[in-house]
Amino acid sequence: MIWVILAILAPIIGGFVFGIERIINARMQGRVGPPLMQPFYDFAKLMDKRPMMIHSLHALMGIMYFVAEWFSVFVLFLGNDLLIAVFFHVLAVLALVIGASSVRSPYSVLGALRELMHMISYEPFMVLMVVAFYLVSGSFNFIDILNSSAPIYKLPLIFLSFLFIIPMMLQKSPFDIAEAHQEIIGGPEIEYSGPFYEAIYTGKWIEYIYVFFFVYLFGGNNHILGIFLVIFAFLFVNLLDNSTARLDFRKMVKFSWVVLIPIAALNIVLLALWGGK
Repeated sequence: MIWVILAILAPIIGGFVFGIERIINARMQGRVGPPLMQPFYDFAKLMDKRPMMIHSLHALMGIMYFVAEWFSVFVLFLGNDLLIAVFFHVLAVLALVIGASSVRSPYSVLGALRELMHMISYEPFMVLMVVAFYLVSGSFNFIDILNSSAPIYKLPLIFLSFLFIIPMMLQKSPFDIAEAHQEIIGGPEIEYSGPFYEAIYTGKWIEYIYVFFFVYLFGGNNHILGIFLVIFAFLFVNLLDNSTARLDFRKMVKFSWVVLIPIAALNIVLLALWGGK
């Protein structure tokens, strides 16, 4: 029952995580920063704006992004196949890409193309990581993974690689390429406004829960270790975000396919030779 409640509350929990992140970023940059509740103040402000849309498909895809992100968390927390959760996350990203590509704004279309570059950079890694969890626990069910001995001891290379995949998924430096506020002013979400932008804004909160839940799985049945790993990954990603400049999208794809994915594959091969579960 607790997992159902957490899934239902995922947008609210994600909003608090986003608020904490903004405070931490401010402290790292020597600023006071916004209050913890600022994301929810932004939510209320956007919902109060007059709904404006370019066309129905564009607006629908923004809403579908939110729905698919939330559904991927439901799949995770209700103990279903992790691969299905990854599939719904792919659908969420594709909805955003389709919506952004359906308008004539060059910034939006360019952001959509770069979003695809993000997806082909991290989704193959996510599949490999889920396969590795299966080798460790003998199941794709997250309950079985949490009942197994801490996977991080058998998957250290995958965990280290995942630390660099997270910024790709959350649009953090040096991989904030699709949004690139200094260059293409928000990318795929630039033409959204009011409640339709709010759907994307809230969907990104849910993505924090989706991403860091996978980090938590590395702790297995050692829940204290899982919490520690989540805190460590959260701080590492924000430190990386505040200390690096944005890379070219080609370098992001190359780094993923030449470095991170081969490292993950190597860990899986070693695990298979070692005996897996």
